Amino acid sequence: MEKESLLSQIAENVGFVLTFAGIVLAFILIAYGVEKLTKPKSDTERVLSTRKVVVTGVFSAIATVLFLFDFSVPFAPSFYKLDLSEVPAIIAGFAYGPVAGVMVEFIKIALKLIIKGTDTAFVGELANFVVGCSLILPATIIYRIKKSKTTAIISLIVGTIVITVVGSTFNALYLLPAFAKLYGMPLDVIIGMGAEINKSVTNVWNFALICVAPINLVKGLIVSVITMLIYKPLHPILKQDKHQAQ
Repeated sequence: MEKESLLSQIAENVGFVLTFAGIVLAFILIAYGVEKLTKPKSDTERVLSTRKVVVTGVFSAIATVLFLFDFSVPFAPSFYKLDLSEVPAIIAGFAYGPVAGVMVEFIKIALKLIIKGTDTAFVGELANFVVGCSLILPATIIYRIKKSKTTAIISLIVGTIVITVVGSTFNALYLLPAFAKLYGMPLDVIIGMGAEINKSVTNVWNFALICVAPINLVKGLIVSVITMLIYKPLHPILKQDKHQAQ
C-alpha cells in the first residue's frame, strides 16, 4: 500500500518530482566535479569506488533512521520539522569526499519516501535535501582542501551560515509558493500560520527570516557540535577501513 501510495503521489506531482530530480542531479554533479578537481595526485581511488559505495550505504541507513525521528519546534508552524540526519552525511563527506555526503542525503530521502511516503507533496523532502546539501557541500569542500581540526571548525561555521541563508531564501522564493500551489492553499494562509506564532510575520520574506532561518541555524549548530564530538573518535576506524580496502 505504501508503494502504491508513493507512485500515486509521484503521478499527481510529476512536474515537481522532475524538478526535484534535476536539483538532485545538479548537486551530485557539482560534488563530483569539485571532488575530481581537489583530488590529490597521490589518491588513486575512484570517486565512486566499491568501498565508498558500501560505506555510503551504511551512513545512509543511519541518516534515514535519524530523519524519521524529526520533531516540531516552537518558533515555526508544525509542518516544519527539525532532524539530525545531516550528521552521518557530514561524517561521510569529511571521510570520503563531497560526493559521499550528497549521496547520503539523496539515499536518505529515497529510503524515507519508500518507508513513509510524503505528507508534503515532496516539498518537505526537497527542502530537506537542498538545505542539507547547503550545509554538507561547503563544509566538506573546505575540509577536503586542508584536513585539520581548525579547518573542520571553519568549514562547519561556513556551512551553518550557508544553510541559514540558502534555506531561508529557497523557502521564500520557491518552496513556500510551491507548497501553496500543490496544496491549493493561498500563500496568505501559510503566512498566517507563522503570524499565529510570531505577530511580526506579515509576508513570505519575514516568514522565512523569523520562522525558517532559526530552524536552519539551530540545525547547523547542533549538527556541527555533534560532528566535532564524534568525528575524531570515528576517524581511525574510517582510516583503517580505507587502508584495508587498498
